[in-house]
Amino acid sequence: MFIEIGCYLNQRLAELGVQHLFGVPGDFNLSYLEQVEADAKLAFIGNCNELNAAYAADGYARINGFGALLTTYGVGDLSAINGVAGAYAEKVPVVVISGIPPLHAVEQGALLHHTLVDGNYQNILNCMKEFSVAQTRITPANAAAEIDRVLRQCWIERRPVYIQLPSDITHVKIDVDGRTLDLSKPKSDPEVLAHVVQLLSEQISQAKNPALLIDHDAHTFQVTTLLGQLAEKCGIPYACLNTTKNTMDESSPLYAGVYVGAVGPAATRKLIEQSDCLIGIGVRFSDVGSAYFTHRINTDHYIEIKQYDVTIDQENYPGIEIQELLSNLLDQVAVRKVSKPTLAAPLAASTPVPAEEELKRPLTHLQLWQEVGQFLRDDDVIIGEVGTSNSALSSMRLPKQARYISQPLWGSIGYTLPALLGSMVAAPKRRHVLFIGDGSIQLTMQELSTIIREDLKPIIFILNNGGYTIERLILGENAKYNDVQNWKYTEMVKVFNGQGQYDTFMVENLAELKDTLAQLSEHPNLAVVELKLAAMDAPSNLTKFADLVARYDYGDMTYQKLKHPQQDTEYKKAIAF
Repeated sequence: MFIEIGCYLNQRLAELGVQHLFGVPGDFNLSYLEQVEADAKLAFIGNCNELNAAYAADGYARINGFGALLTTYGVGDLSAINGVAGAYAEKVPVVVISGIPPLHAVEQGALLHHTLVDGNYQNILNCMKEFSVAQTRITPANAAAEIDRVLRQCWIERRPVYIQLPSDITHVKIDVDGRTLDLSKPKSDPEVLAHVVQLLSEQISQAKNPALLIDHDAHTFQVTTLLGQLAEKCGIPYACLNTTKNTMDESSPLYAGVYVGAVGPAATRKLIEQSDCLIGIGVRFSDVGSAYFTHRINTDHYIEIKQYDVTIDQENYPGIEIQELLSNLLDQVAVRKVSKPTLAAPLAASTPVPAEEELKRPLTHLQLWQEVGQFLRDDDVIIGEVGTSNSALSSMRLPKQARYISQPLWGSIGYTLPALLGSMVAAPKRRHVLFIGDGSIQLTMQELSTIIREDLKPIIFILNNGGYTIERLILGENAKYNDVQNWKYTEMVKVFNGQGQYDTFMVENLAELKDTLAQLSEHPNLAVVELKLAAMDAPSNLTKFADLVARYDYGDMTYQKLKHPQQDTEYKKAIAF
């Protein structure tokens, strides 16, 4: 059958479950946008800029499974590339579609706008190769095969892919066979799979202190349910890295908390570091996930399971698909009859009503997160900006069915507000709660206007501590470079011409916080809450982490000189004699 190239691409996006396309219109993608507008299964969400659109597609993909982003050639691609790189680092599947100049102009090297005016049409493609697992430039001859190849790779690897769509071929019809997109997974070698399952079963059965250490891949490749069943069947406690918050059931007695190297809870460290059969699921010991490489894993007893390979006793077995492996292991491993100790702290309990004086004192992080723990509920989508918000939320036990979104590895400040837009478009019936700092929101605040235009109703908490607290903790406590201009945040909805019902709150103490949260508990409207906090107040784990960052980034001598200049001067005076 014959179908227009742009319509064929839309059809394939629908088969991936994509119903919304984020982006910014430009002259090279308008012909394709006409096809999007005509498609009842695909809606275009216009963003304020391409970077925000990339963040929104990322947030959408984390809830929906896959996201899609539309740019225009050159200026649009490079504006979006930071957001695409973040999706690559965090393993988020986003399809990037770039409307490029007409094919004849590309082939002739025409000197066009949005290019470097040198006839080179490979440079942008080369840039995007660094942050995508598959790339292509569509022609009428390769359209069906290349679209399928690239989208299948996005399905398999769950990372961004990049498609260049020339403006003059979107309405060209091609002959296709009518088959659906191949979304099958590569199969494991049966003999190798059986051998690995046998080895794992034996090691789990023989272990006295087995444990699971789980990272983001468990969610990405949809094996969290299998892991929970394996833990239950064999009585295996599990801990998560802070890069995969709340993907496992944190209400289970087998949940052992968050493992963050030396700065994590002592009980969690002991469980993981002294395990005689530690099974890591897609674990990446990054600086963020390991508190600057302070993890202490016994490699003699460490089993590493990745998407398509397994390492046992330091011997690697390639080509073993993770879901197939865990399904077979769950079927064959013997039941372990062990007691199930309660390893994690209970959910936050109601705190006693403080004295009147305490209620009126300036708000602190300790007070804030104690109250937030009571405010959050099942089925919330909770979004934490890198810095104080993510640091506090990652150390809390969240409601069982809540979904948590953050960007701890790439850590691009301002990510979460546009990601909130994406997550809300993906799941508009769920309550979405964002926690973001004043320094971060100033990068992407304009996307609040899109949230308003789309008539979405999130609750946005803005932590106003007068600048970059996480940077102040690392270096420059009183430096001007860590200051930001103090905006009137609660008036921004009015600035962006909010027409529907919305509410704003200013919170400066615990009494006001309690009252605000009570009003928001059954809140149907868009709400913006400004929280006034001291510049150097922060969750305790962030303070510890910031000190590790400073020592690692600057070295001990420079760290002493920059962070403790008085002590450094006294030391130099002492050794001079």
